[in-house]
Amino acid sequence: MGTEIRLAGAALALGLYTQAAQAQDVPLTLPTIVVSATTVLTLASELGSSVSVITAADIAREQLRTVPDALKTVPGVEVVQTGGPGGQTSVFMRGSNANHVKVLIDGIDVSNPSITNGAFDFGHLLTGDIATIEVLRGPQSGLYGSDAIGGVIAITTKKGEGPPKATASLEAGSFGTFNQTMGVSGSQANFNYAFNVVHFRSTSIPVTPLDLLKPGQTRNNDSYDNWTYSTKLNLGLADNLAVNLIGRYTDAKLGFTGEDFSTFPLDYPEALQSTQRNHNLYSRGEVVWSPVDRFTSTVGVNYTNQWDFTVNPNGDFAANSGFASPTVGPPVTNLGERTKVDWRGEIKVAPGQTVVVGLERERQSLRTDSTGTVDGGFNYTQTTTTANTGNKAAYAELQSEFGKRVFLAANVRGDDNDSFGPHTTWRLAPAVIVPVTETKLKGSYGTGFKAPSLTQLYVNNPSFNSVANPNLRPETSKGYDFGFEQPLLNGRVNFGVTYFHNSVRDLINNEFDPVSFKFSYDNIGQATMYGTESFASVAFNDQWRVRGDYTTLTTRDEATGLALRNRPRHKESLTVVWTPTPKFTLSTTLLYVGSAEEFSRDGTVSRVDSDAYALVNLAAEYRLDERVTVFGRINNLLDRHYESPVGFDQPGFGAYAGIRVTSR
Repeated sequence: MGTEIRLAGAALALGLYTQAAQAQDVPLTLPTIVVSATTVLTLASELGSSVSVITAADIAREQLRTVPDALKTVPGVEVVQTGGPGGQTSVFMRGSNANHVKVLIDGIDVSNPSITNGAFDFGHLLTGDIATIEVLRGPQSGLYGSDAIGGVIAITTKKGEGPPKATASLEAGSFGTFNQTMGVSGSQANFNYAFNVVHFRSTSIPVTPLDLLKPGQTRNNDSYDNWTYSTKLNLGLADNLAVNLIGRYTDAKLGFTGEDFSTFPLDYPEALQSTQRNHNLYSRGEVVWSPVDRFTSTVGVNYTNQWDFTVNPNGDFAANSGFASPTVGPPVTNLGERTKVDWRGEIKVAPGQTVVVGLERERQSLRTDSTGTVDGGFNYTQTTTTANTGNKAAYAELQSEFGKRVFLAANVRGDDNDSFGPHTTWRLAPAVIVPVTETKLKGSYGTGFKAPSLTQLYVNNPSFNSVANPNLRPETSKGYDFGFEQPLLNGRVNFGVTYFHNSVRDLINNEFDPVSFKFSYDNIGQATMYGTESFASVAFNDQWRVRGDYTTLTTRDEATGLALRNRPRHKESLTVVWTPTPKFTLSTTLLYVGSAEEFSRDGTVSRVDSDAYALVNLAAEYRLDERVTVFGRINNLLDRHYESPVGFDQPGFGAYAGIRVTSR
């Protein structure tokens, strides 16, 4: 179905469950409904896949202002951010690379074709307009194509419903933080609408460790300013025909300290602060038609435009893209565009049997002036490079349910890429609910792939002696998981364990060739990742709720036998929610992240073990009345010093407070 219709179904299902639970006078524990695992509205209890769902209520209760903050406690996920808000942010899922995670916002692929390795930068993604974040783990290319080796992060923004409503919030606090949100939403007859503006600002975040500075050098703290505008419109033209329009635009500015490569072999932080601007536009239009009750057809068009430029005022190696010079280098600009037309059909062929089929045609392109040439006098000349490619795809899925006890999702997909040709992927995900104990036994097996990026295929950079390789093959993976989930005491207690294993082949590395004296990309890497994800949750009563998660991870570069960088071996989180009255809520989150092997920022060593760290965050809110709520939070309560990644300080103790007002 179309996005809006599926979400409406989810709301109806939750409403009916709420009424039933209240009528039976039992503790209210809402079921989790998932779309990303199958693209069909499905109860999480009926899925063989491993998926975590973060709701708007979770985001509001924990006062999570950015998506990286929201993902930090998710099992199997590691978030690495170069400093505070706005810093480059990579997400590693089950040990796979950062560019092995498919990221969707309202069904829009938001990866940037102009990024060197194709990884999505989560640093500019705010939460003010988000309804749900689904984190689907394991290879998912059978439905989603390229990038979904580690999994999929599917974000759905808020829609309008009910009488017209206006909301606004204001928050201020440490590090020069000053945040605001504004929104108008509602529905009337066959039309619903939502308009949101989210502003995030921090003016002084210490990021560069003092011990990395040159003697006598002053640290420049990072600054960040982000304005995000979004809208979602749905118009029912008839009982069986609807039109949906989605738009999201981000204008962000980051002040950061880069590396002074002119001091090689030691890389000191630069003396002057650099500035990065990002303009990201994501848009989608779709028509949803249901000629009969059992069939829904959706035709959609996506367009994304992601433009950024970086100004470096330092007259050093970094500013001149390759060689030291007394003059300051020109700004570096990148533009990535993506256009996709897709069709999806959902057919209920029999009770408990649903077939989904789809077709896609996509075009992506880049324009960059990050490349250049150097003459015999070491004078650098900036050049502009353009590149593009396309992809066609078809997929099919069968989702089956037998006797409310046995469930199966099976899919297969064929991609035909203009650059490297055809590639086929698939996935199986069964689940069985055991009678009497209600234990869910689950598992999945699937394949995945990551297409080479446009930069790797077509962008040469003579100033760095870097050569593209148009003959690259896609990176490929095979992965499986299996485990169980056990509910007790009418759902008040839940616990479970999942084991996962993933192997990736034909990894693309940029290697130095001593014969040609050039760097070039090639499919030479292999890696293996495996581990466990465990959880336990307890609803003691309507006032006390507790959830804990524990992830273990082992990774291995098959060429060297060493662990992959930036992958912690252990991660634990514990969240306790106390609601003594309907008006007051206090939430406490403890996060422990174990050590990992990483790069040394100053270039002195190729591998260094990061220090493990533990954080305590508090968030509280009090409803003064139906329209006004005051809230406050403390991040890093114990003021722990930690670097993630190594060489980038993370924010210490921070206190924030604000007010939220709604018209109804």
